[in-house]
Amino acid sequence: MENKNIVVLCGGTSTERDVSLVTSKGVCNALRAKGHKAILLDVFLGLDSFVGFTDYYDVEAALLDIQKRGKDIKNIKKTRKSFLGPNVLRICNEADVVFLGLHGSNGEDGKIQATFDLMGIKYTGCDCLPSAMAMSKAVTKAIFKAYDVPQSNGYAINKKQPYCTPDEMGVKYPVVIKPSCGGSSIGVFFANDYAEFVDGLNACFKYEDEVIIEEKVSGREFSVGVIGYDALPVIEIIADGNYDYENKYNGLTKEVCPAQISDELTKKIQDAAVKAAKALKLDVYCRVDVLTDENENCYCLEANTLPGMTPTSLLPQEAAVIGIDYNSLCEKLIEISLKSR
Repeated sequence: MENKNIVVLCGGTSTERDVSLVTSKGVCNALRAKGHKAILLDVFLGLDSFVGFTDYYDVEAALLDIQKRGKDIKNIKKTRKSFLGPNVLRICNEADVVFLGLHGSNGEDGKIQATFDLMGIKYTGCDCLPSAMAMSKAVTKAIFKAYDVPQSNGYAINKKQPYCTPDEMGVKYPVVIKPSCGGSSIGVFFANDYAEFVDGLNACFKYEDEVIIEEKVSGREFSVGVIGYDALPVIEIIADGNYDYENKYNGLTKEVCPAQISDELTKKIQDAAVKAAKALKLDVYCRVDVLTDENENCYCLEANTLPGMTPTSLLPQEAAVIGIDYNSLCEKLIEISLKSR
């Protein structure tokens, strides 16, 4: 790929802001190592001045500046009407392409994608509609049901409307309670009975007004990257306890890639992941999380439209198995995104 001027768009105001910054630092370093003039740009904080895309750029210093300015983000939100920071659209418009290093709301939910479509700005990942559909676990469950994608039994609850208990909906305990549009396992709770269900529901409503209730699948957890409807090798996630935010990022999780499973189960998981991606129209790239029970039945949890892209994230690990190093993967995601448009 010829050298390009690239904005790695990061940060924002979601609960996954910190994860986004780590992802974007890795991507920016990778792209600059490939010869591209890549810069970091916080979508919410923006930049008051921009000197252009230069050969020399200190990624670490730029990240530290973003982190420093981000400490006052709550007060900035109170004084602003626009989500987009100063000069964000102008700088992105000057780039050849924007690598979306965003996670969570106002990043993965199609809003930025729709804005860029109207502005004629090229970006990585899927278009606005599939991004919006996949962001909502409630919508995802409905689409999975319509397209016969295997999933755990469950339903959605809205805080502002009367809701049913798991027993009334035919959902068996233990159950998982999670925000409909959350990510990185933030705000996920588990309940073994009605009392714990009420406590977990109230706790989850602090994150969002819409939550998902699902039967907990006891078994093994896997993840599969899907690029252009082609599945990458399967990775198994082995957590010390529940695979929640704490265990995901504190080193208590082991990841095995390729997963040490039979060829038959590998294909079964990959097929389920591709079927999920096709149902949601995620034709560029995504990562699908899949559970299996003791009988090796597959249950698709969700599709991540902008999966984590630190050098040790799941998608880069899977790509490495088939000979695609981290720096090359970052370029590949840009290439397939530009080709799709």
